[in-house]
Amino acid sequence: MILPVFLYGSPVLRRVSVDIDKKYEGLQKFMDDLWETMYKSDGLGLAAPQVGKSIRMFVIDAAPLVEDDAALKDFKKIFINAHITERTGDEWAFTEGCLSIPAIREEVYRPSKIRIEYYNENWEFCDQYFEGIPARIIQHEYDHLEGLMFIDKISPIRRRLIMGKLTAITKGKVDVSYKVKNAR
Repeated sequence: MILPVFLYGSPVLRRVSVDIDKKYEGLQKFMDDLWETMYKSDGLGLAAPQVGKSIRMFVIDAAPLVEDDAALKDFKKIFINAHITERTGDEWAFTEGCLSIPAIREEVYRPSKIRIEYYNENWEFCDQYFEGIPARIIQHEYDHLEGLMFIDKISPIRRRLIMGKLTAITKGKVDVSYKVKNAR
């Protein structure tokens, strides 16, 4: 089922998410819905808070970026109870966007390497290192679990410059091809 994507200004996007257990009611259906919603919205990733659930889960499929990095062809994962345990490497800039903040893209600096612990869709524990674009995408989605958004990582001047667009988004004044739910 395609779920509505909650837009900037929705309180659920600012809550810190909680871990779940494998008996979480409707877990498999929710995972399927996350994938379906992400694909319908043309996203690279989607976190549970973006569809109204304050749980530590997100999905990623970086295949659309395969031209930038051939290794991304098969970078498709679900992260359950994700916790980044290490961030290292030089910070580098990359232009990011977000389904919850449509039509706004900004340059964001993030560390180049991470270590993350999580459970996969088979409820197997994973402890992995990622770097480059995969690390970037994971950090972006992970921020949603911490109640953060990419605009929190841009300069105060840039935030002031986009404030009018952000205010319009909170009022639902957006033109997107996917189902959304605004803050009002």
